[in-house]
This record gives sequence, structure tokens and C-alpha cells, in this order.
Amino acid sequence: MIKISKTLSAILALTSMFFVGLSTIAFKEKPSVKETQPNIIIVNFDDMGYGDLDITGAIGYHTPNMDKMAKEGMFFSQLYSAQAVCSASRTGLLTGCYPNRIGISGALGPNSKIGIGANEITIAEMLRAKGYATAAFGKWHLGHLPEFLPLQHGFDVFFGIPYSHDMWPHHPTNKTEYPPLPLIEGNTTVQTNPDLSMFTTWFTERSISFIEQNKNKPFFLYLAHPLPHVPLAVSNKFKGKSAQGMYGDVVMELDWSIGQIREALAKLHLEKNTLLIVTSDNGPWLNYGNHAGSTGGLREGKGTSFEGGQRVPCIMSWPGVIPAGTVNNQMASEIDFLPTIAAITGAAVSSNKIDGVNIFPLLKGQMNSSPRKSFLYYYRANSLEAIRYENYKLVFPHPGRTYEGYLPGKDGMPGPNTENFQFPAGLYDLRRDPGERYNLIDQLPEVVAQLTKLANEARADLGDDLTNNLGTNRRAPGKSTK
Repeated sequence: MIKISKTLSAILALTSMFFVGLSTIAFKEKPSVKETQPNIIIVNFDDMGYGDLDITGAIGYHTPNMDKMAKEGMFFSQLYSAQAVCSASRTGLLTGCYPNRIGISGALGPNSKIGIGANEITIAEMLRAKGYATAAFGKWHLGHLPEFLPLQHGFDVFFGIPYSHDMWPHHPTNKTEYPPLPLIEGNTTVQTNPDLSMFTTWFTERSISFIEQNKNKPFFLYLAHPLPHVPLAVSNKFKGKSAQGMYGDVVMELDWSIGQIREALAKLHLEKNTLLIVTSDNGPWLNYGNHAGSTGGLREGKGTSFEGGQRVPCIMSWPGVIPAGTVNNQMASEIDFLPTIAAITGAAVSSNKIDGVNIFPLLKGQMNSSPRKSFLYYYRANSLEAIRYENYKLVFPHPGRTYEGYLPGKDGMPGPNTENFQFPAGLYDLRRDPGERYNLIDQLPEVVAQLTKLANEARADLGDDLTNNLGTNRRAPGKSTK
């Protein structure tokens, strides 16, 4: 366990040294934001782990395009997904809310009757009101029924899949559970059980076409790559190119996608008026073994409220605004994207209560700014499993998933894990122990008391199944009668 923590510390230290050396050429004076409305692009990978990039310790393959983006932009070392699972995470990113506030949890499947509520305002709806063209390509997963699809929630264009691509008849262990996987154009299914190996290419090409078509007006592009979520698939361009097998091939092709997007922006002279954000919806699905990513030494993975489940890689670039070659070590979350984009563009934030905070000062290089002081780790239907305040994280006793002690699967077949391991209470100093291995709960009772007080305030607001608290400020999801 000590070895894991030391490895992670070394990776983070080397990453910081890599960027800090470049940050000496950063702007002495903070440049003003351009008067023209900037384009916004968010690329959201699926199940990519914190340790899956060159700059965070990837082995057996390289990510040169994301490395270059980081050299010319900012790497966020402590950015969190809204939850450690698909639908909840994506809901949080697009609405600026903890997903449990608006009734979304887990991963919605083809039998689900709920989705994003009609009264929730997405980034796309917010920006379209400002005259932005909007598009979503890839994986949606905020509800598959017509009233929940992207065109009904602020997007002008959609081409992609409504939920995870393992929810299809070729699932490795549940082959009879799922119907054919639909590929949707707008609101219409145009194909079923599509060629997964073409996903990265198709969605990248559609993104570039959208950028070209809207080069003379502000646009918002949400590119939600379905990969590297299992089942893995890669085009012939990258098949067999990695020393890390299929997983490395897939990540190399995703890195190619980022290169294509950046090349298109440069060709059209749009890079200086575009905020590009690259991140992941949650951590790696570890029991898939060699078809899963790396947490870089963080504890546990997807489906857990430990750091390996919710701390995700994030790179942002915006030449002339974001200082080049910087690492930001302040806490932030994907739920902060919406209010930050609102502050950048002058768009109006929903009158509904949201949970994100404006992190634009961090993007401008104000490294001592700390807009986010705390973060709530909710999981399952509405369980507050942990809370973080500044460097301390208090974990509450809870049943949950653990991968530890189980041999992972191989070549696309999952290994075992348990969903009901009884985790004890724990207090961790994430500054010294990002691997969450050293429990300080008996040494720092005053910190426990402080975080418990904050947790009780959160429970009164959002509720908590673990303490049978309903909360007073939760909203219902959209519900279909079909």
C-alpha cells in the first residue's frame, strides 16, 4: 500500500515539474477576455482513468495530442466528475447540478422510463439562448425516450447512441437482456447494432464538419466519445499500434481525435476564440482488466466514491486566456463547467438551484483562487458516501463496490467484484495521501466534527439515504408514460 501511494505521489510530482517549468513563460499580465463570444467545445471520454495519459503515467502507448494541448493550456490535477457512473455524471456536467438533486442516478438503460427533466437547463439551452449553434455527437445517456433526447434539450444537431454501447445483444455476460443498440440521427434511429470500430472516426468527422459549418458564428460542441468504455473497438488506423494491447490502441485513436479537432480549429483560425475542455465521465472499470484503464494509483475505480472513481483527467486550452503549460491543483468539478461558461459568455444561469461554482479565475491563471472549497460524493440513489473540504475527505460508513481482492477479467470479459462491501468510516488527508490509505479519523476529531457539520447541512438540502433523510431541495426527473 505504501508503494502505491509513493507511485502516485511521484507521478503527480513529475507532472507538476513538467508543467511548472513551462509556466515560467506564462503571461505576466492577465489578458482580457475577447469581446466576441468564444466557442465552447467539451470532449467527454467514457471510463478513461486518471492515469491514462502520457502526462499522468500511461505505459505502452502515447497521447501526443493531449500532451501538446496540456503544454499549451492547463491540466487540472484535482477535478471530479459529478458521480462515478455514466448517466449521473453526464447529467451533472450538462446541468451544473449534483445529479441526485434532479433525480438521476446510476446508468439509465433501454428499459428506463425516466430522463432529464423538461425544466432543467443544459449548457446547450443556456448557450442557444445567446445565439450559439449547438451539437452533440457520441453517447447521450440522459434518457433514451424521445422527450429526453438532445434535440429536446437545447441541441440543434445530434448523431450518436442513447446509452452505453455494452447495452446491446452482444453484451459479454447478458446477451439476452438488451435490445439492438440504436444509432440515432436527430430523433430518428438510422441503424441498429452499428460498427463500434467506427465510433471514434464518425463522431470526430461529424464534429469537424459542425465546426466548419459554424465557423462564422459562436458554437457549442459536446463530443461525448463512447470509448474507452467496454466493449473496446478501434478502427484499422490504430489497430495493433500500441504495446498495451487493445486498450492502448483505443486511447491512441481518441488522442488522434483531439488532434483532429485542434487541427481544424487552427486551420479555421478559431483556436484563439475557442475554449476546449477534455475530460472523462468517471474512472476506469477495473474488473475488465486489460480492457480497463488506470487510476494512476488512486483508490478503487468506476462505481465508487473513492478518488479512483471520481477524480478524472482534465485539460483545458484557450490561447491568450489560459496560461500555457500550467497545472492547477485547486479542487474543481464538472458541475462547475456550466456556471463558468455562463460567466465567460454572459449567458443567463437557470433560476433553478444549481451546485456548480464559477472557476473562470482558475482558467485565467489566478492560481491562489479557490472557488470550490467542498465537494459531496453522492452515489447510488441518494447516498452521501463522503465529503471533502479543502484537503480533507471524510468517508461515511457505507455499502459499496470494491475491486480490491478480486482478480480482474481479461480480453473483454469482466472479473468479479462485490457491490456490498461494508466500508468503515475514514478521514484522509488528500494532500499527503491521495491514495486514501491512511485513516486519520481517530487523530483529528476536530476535522471530523467540521466535515460532519457540513455533511449534515448537505443532507438537509439534498437528502441522504444512509441516514434516511429526504432533503428539502430535490427535483424529480422527467418521467415518461410511454
